[in-house]
Amino acid sequence: MAHAIWSGTINFGLVSIPVTLHTAVRPKELRFHFLHDADHGRLNNVRICSSCGKRVEWEHVVRGFEYERNKYVVLTEEDFKSVDVEATQSIDIMEFVDSQEIDPMFFETPYYLVPEKKGRHAYALLRDVLGKGTKVGVARVVLRTREHLAAVRPRGDALVLELMHFADELVGQEDFDLPRAEKASPAEIKSATMLVEAMTAKFDPTAFKDRYREELMRLIEARARGKRVKARAGKPRQPTNVIDLQDVLQQSLAETRKRRKAPGRKHVA
Repeated sequence: MAHAIWSGTINFGLVSIPVTLHTAVRPKELRFHFLHDADHGRLNNVRICSSCGKRVEWEHVVRGFEYERNKYVVLTEEDFKSVDVEATQSIDIMEFVDSQEIDPMFFETPYYLVPEKKGRHAYALLRDVLGKGTKVGVARVVLRTREHLAAVRPRGDALVLELMHFADELVGQEDFDLPRAEKASPAEIKSATMLVEAMTAKFDPTAFKDRYREELMRLIEARARGKRVKARAGKPRQPTNVIDLQDVLQQSLAETRKRRKAPGRKHVA
């Protein structure tokens, strides 16, 4: 089992379930180092003051909040400690809500909750009760000195803790220029509906691959073997001309139906 990053309890009502927290995501981003092009020596980060131009050692680095342009409030470590949220080592479920009431944009990072030996029965009880319906527990939890909003929900044999954004962290749609009065023709609506239906499939997450990462790894592995291989750059698609939208929909529908009828065809991306 992967190393636990946190241990504590799930609390709802007077029930406390001892659990450990484990990451449910393994990011596969490729990490690169900055090198000197002449000899491939690793480069270190150098802190240069924008005011005096001198190099600054860590002992002279402080944290400041810019409240006006070029004006800062400097906070010390004692200041940060004085406002630390108390780490209660608990996931306190405040209420249960219907999962469909939560906008997916609120969800951020999932973690697996694993019960300690003496909490397995209560853990299974909460998982099974939630699994019978569509409800999730809305909770508060402190991780790494920061308080988070979170959802506790069942997933197979597990309970998952999914960190959530607070409402004031989400950007409102009113900040963007979005179409509100566009009127599609009945023919466009019909064609678009038929295209959506033709492209509808059962979701299989394993059918989708990170093509950028795979192509980059292909390039790196070839270079490591001393081969010079060019990346296969895709051609950018041209935006659809509004005048031709109906024709494009019809062409898309025909091509989709043709692909679906092809023997042995499996959707991948």
